[in-house]
Amino acid sequence: MATEQQLSAIKGSKVLMVGAGGIGCELLKTLALSEFQDIHIIDMDTIEVSNLNRQFLFRQSHVGQSKAKVARDAVLKFRPNISITPYHANVKDPDFNVDFFKRFSVVLNGLDNLDARRHVNRLCLAAGVPLVESGTTGFLGQVTVHVKGRTECYECQPKPAPKTYPVCTITSTPSKFVHCIVWAKDLLFAKLFGDKNQENDLNVRSSDASGSSEPAEDVFEHKKDEDVEEYGRRIYDHVFGHNIEVALSNEDTWKKRNKPRPIYIKDVALAEVIQQNGNLDKVPVSTDPLSVSAMTTIGLKNPQDVWSLAENSRVFLEALKLFFLKRGKEIGNLSFDKDDQLAVEIVTAAANIRASSFGIPLHSLFEAKGIAGNIVHAVATTNAVIAGLIVIEAIKVLQDDVKNYRMTYCLEHPSRKMLLMPVEPFEPNKSCYVCSETPLTLEINTSRSKLRDFVEKIVKAKLGMSQPMIMHGHALLYEVGDGLEEDMATTYAANLEKVLAQLPSPVTGGTVIMVEDLQQELTCTINIKHREEFDGEKEPDGMILSGLTEALVQKNDEASKENGASTSNVSQTVSVEAEEDDELQILPAVSGLAGKKRKLPDNANSSNSDLSGVIDETKIPRKAIDREDSEAVVVLDGNGERKKKRGQ
Repeated sequence: MATEQQLSAIKGSKVLMVGAGGIGCELLKTLALSEFQDIHIIDMDTIEVSNLNRQFLFRQSHVGQSKAKVARDAVLKFRPNISITPYHANVKDPDFNVDFFKRFSVVLNGLDNLDARRHVNRLCLAAGVPLVESGTTGFLGQVTVHVKGRTECYECQPKPAPKTYPVCTITSTPSKFVHCIVWAKDLLFAKLFGDKNQENDLNVRSSDASGSSEPAEDVFEHKKDEDVEEYGRRIYDHVFGHNIEVALSNEDTWKKRNKPRPIYIKDVALAEVIQQNGNLDKVPVSTDPLSVSAMTTIGLKNPQDVWSLAENSRVFLEALKLFFLKRGKEIGNLSFDKDDQLAVEIVTAAANIRASSFGIPLHSLFEAKGIAGNIVHAVATTNAVIAGLIVIEAIKVLQDDVKNYRMTYCLEHPSRKMLLMPVEPFEPNKSCYVCSETPLTLEINTSRSKLRDFVEKIVKAKLGMSQPMIMHGHALLYEVGDGLEEDMATTYAANLEKVLAQLPSPVTGGTVIMVEDLQQELTCTINIKHREEFDGEKEPDGMILSGLTEALVQKNDEASKENGASTSNVSQTVSVEAEEDDELQILPAVSGLAGKKRKLPDNANSSNSDLSGVIDETKIPRKAIDREDSEAVVVLDGNGERKKKRGQ
């Protein structure tokens, strides 16, 4: 039972929840049952069928509705006298600025991506509002407290570097199903339904093959009067047949590898596949384009079945046809979304056909969706435990009980007889550029790199700023925002295309520039150091930013070997992150902990006498770390530019 002092703090507080998913549902319920009276929720997502097994405030009838609004209505049924305000919106929207955050006593995060987490962290710092972070993945989870000036901020500790595979492995020598998924999602799907101007190996191989009879024009272009089914068969034969033939022509590549098998439509009983392809009349009428399904028209029902090569071929052809006939207006602007049924189907089918070619075991749609969406299916009980811990820490924050703040880690297996491991918070990192405003250093070729390169690769990708303003002394080089006058917006757009050294106020070696995000109220100083040359493979961005907390590097020996053995001279890198819960992302439990020990809290279990009064933080599982962006398979293109998928 809460004490009178705790109840007073609880009832007088105003709480902001960000995220109403796996942990968010449990958290809202627990807050309501703990006598919190004024709760606000921000969540941009709508309810999906896959949410229903763990987000217990939602029902089948709620699918497609706002998570924040449905969660509010569900809780008010058993706590009708409290105030819950939902916002079906992105937390990065301009309305949720520093002044908005100042209205709250504490902010409780339940987000699924790094970008939004950093954004909320910065707004909390600017507003001086305490932040309680959380995350789960399977049986693992954690809760951390971040109070300006008293504990480290969310960005004080490094985040892990994503696992990487060289592009030549993805395009030429896949050996794992994940390689096939990345190929299908980021190369084939993007080529078929994304920006038509992009180039990748799927098309280049045709024109580059000596003596090839393929036409010089884009193979993937759907001709005006071309039958959709004929187009599908042509694409099938090109990517699964012709491209494999071209790859086989390089005999050196296959001296120590098993050769792939080219697959053409005729190899999978063309007449049967085409005749049995689904009937569009069977497609259920729906106002939601994301619900269109090739499985439904063909008659495949169980997403956990592993389809045969013929069935995968049928799904591929049918899904391609449905995209053109039912969603033609979207083609050219699509990117893969794990919640898009048709997209998941065509990616699964394409990955399986390619896997069959390379002798890789096939996977079900359920498994493929998990890999493509970086999903680790959540454990509902872990979410409930973490939600309870969040409320405990929130109550401490409301009472300003600093000495009892705890970072608590939920472990899968007992470590020294503990499943919940409490640790005293770290102090702020003096070298953190976010909360300590420590200057950074950027090595860059100022006579070659454009301002656009700096904005995209450093300011947005590395520093996570969404509305940046860049100044050199008193000269304003770049600004973005709705309030800009047209002539100034034109000037700044022109500056983006100029080399740094040729800007109106030249940026050269020794220059100090100031970057500010007006929405986040974050200012960062960057010292510019001119550097002539960069290693194309090791430094693909063509610039090096120093002073950030360094990322934890995950070694990938196999990838290194494959890269070394590759015959491709492509200096691209494909980065595939560890799978994670599609609702929440685990936070940095081991970042910066190596060799450090903390005193046990006074209220630690007295039966753990063998701990000798300390917790060895190196025992915290290395899996309990933060991964960037829940859906992120990050592709670096030939210019080293990051291409990111959806995030909140």
